[in-house]
Amino acid sequence: MRRGHTRALTEGPSPADAHEPVLPYPDGWFSVAFSSEVVRGALLTRPLQGEDVVLYRLRDGEVRAVRPYCPHLGAHLGLGALEGDELLCPFHRFAFGPDGACTRTGYGTPPPPSSDLTLLPVREVDGAVFVWRHHDGRAPDWELTPWHTLGTRAPRVAAWEMAGHSQDVVENTVDIGHFTPLHGWGASEVAEPAVFEGRSFRISVRSEERVPLLGASPLEVTLEGNGISRVHVCTALPRFGVRTCAVYTTTMIAPAAFQLRQTSRFEVAEPAALPAPLARWVSGSAHRLLGGVMFRGNCAFVSQDFPVWATKRYVSPPRLARGDGPIGPFRHWARQFYPPGRPRARVPSSVLRAAAGEAESRVT
Repeated sequence: MRRGHTRALTEGPSPADAHEPVLPYPDGWFSVAFSSEVVRGALLTRPLQGEDVVLYRLRDGEVRAVRPYCPHLGAHLGLGALEGDELLCPFHRFAFGPDGACTRTGYGTPPPPSSDLTLLPVREVDGAVFVWRHHDGRAPDWELTPWHTLGTRAPRVAAWEMAGHSQDVVENTVDIGHFTPLHGWGASEVAEPAVFEGRSFRISVRSEERVPLLGASPLEVTLEGNGISRVHVCTALPRFGVRTCAVYTTTMIAPAAFQLRQTSRFEVAEPAALPAPLARWVSGSAHRLLGGVMFRGNCAFVSQDFPVWATKRYVSPPRLARGDGPIGPFRHWARQFYPPGRPRARVPSSVLRAAAGEAESRVT
């Protein structure tokens, strides 16, 4: 055959978004940006469950989230501009105030009736911007829980996009059985049983981690969930006086594709045996030397799950084994975030991916 008429045969695992997903879109609060990405004077458009959301920050610091299409003739507002606190449509320069009301047209005539923007419920928590979505359009009936931060230094952040379903990321935190075979931890056990209460859950795990050049150390891990899209992971290596704190948020952008955001902090305890000034210097120096290494290590750790998430299928009921962790109770708890009957989400051909396990990443 002549060149140009052949291509490599498809092989390897198919990506999760190549097939109709089993789970639908969940309900709740979903992160669409880091707070630092929504700056005054600029518009930011992000995907959320098959639709776009336009974000902008007012001069007083508050964030607005609106549906993307101008009610006049449907232009995409993400192509518009901000003039003070007013959002200008790119098509006819209709202006919309902070309350979504149309204040003027681009040619001086009275605004048309029923031309207000649709404002979406939005919150800023732990350095991220969350937008509320619910399958039947209801208003928020619960609020996000702020989590404590570790230390005073600015966090490091990363974001990825991949095929799969966002519930797998949150379910991963109670899947105790995968920590050793996939991530290389020592034998893991539940230190405090999982508690599922309202929109939150919590579980503590004991394990062991081997640090290059330093050897093994007991590892203490506390995992908290808030909603079906947000996880807080705190770890401690007591032998080395090292603690980490990370928040992971997951957001469905298409029926079988999601974005994952990570915010991480790292702290080294001041050596108690040293005088206070020297102890502070040692702790600060260790943070400067190891902060980047620890962050890259956290990113590498979570990325070990990416090929699994991007190609796995939701099995229900699962065939669970001793040592898996409280996956069954987690799934029972997770049902509250889905429409009754769990209808399937249709997969538009535009979201099908070409290769399995391929994740586009952005790390800052």
